[in-house]
Amino acid sequence: MERGLYIAASGMVAEQMRQDQIANDLANSSTPGYKADRVTQRAFADLLLSNTATGQAIGALTPGVAADRMVTDTSPQPVRDTGEPLDLAIVGEGWFGVQTPQGTRYTRNGQFSPAADGTLIDQLGNRVLGGNGQPVHVDANGHVDATKVGVFALNDPAKQGENLFDGSASGQATGTVRTGALEGSGVDPARTMVDMIASFRAFEAGQKVIQTIDESLHKTATQVGSPNGGA
Repeated sequence: MERGLYIAASGMVAEQMRQDQIANDLANSSTPGYKADRVTQRAFADLLLSNTATGQAIGALTPGVAADRMVTDTSPQPVRDTGEPLDLAIVGEGWFGVQTPQGTRYTRNGQFSPAADGTLIDQLGNRVLGGNGQPVHVDANGHVDATKVGVFALNDPAKQGENLFDGSASGQATGTVRTGALEGSGVDPARTMVDMIASFRAFEAGQKVIQTIDESLHKTATQVGSPNGGA
């Protein structure tokens, strides 16, 4: 019975991690270029149960589940027109490169603006890089030459926060830059809300299991073997 408590608790912990991921996705459902996550779950290795007296195998029992890893869907999303000259979107594969204090990072969020020195920067003040690795400059009319903006191929992209990714760049990607447009978020709000409800129901089920086991243990401790049945 105590094993049942651990099994139910492990499921609740896994669902809590899943709910955190879903909540973060929902918060970014309108963030340009955001890439949605998925938490995968795995079962612990089964335990073989046997009769303590005869040693005969009874069957297997899983000790519960755990959150395995976070998987990010980096596939390109539909592009929408904004009419803003410094809004840029990559049509197809590729990533914008930006120079951060931690080194070069990559993003699909092309909501850029001009810096005081005339270079193109992202919302965090990081300079956007051209294909040659140098900053991109904004002209006197507040426009940029889309062909000068770098579109980098990226191997094994990994989220670093603030809609930025790390990874190993491998030259120029096949995507093209479109001005006056932004890539949409990779979050489907309707599907994500359904996932949130399903995860919450699974969490509730774990709570009910623990409550039931707790009540059974209480009765065992207070009533079983009592001459008057616990009265």
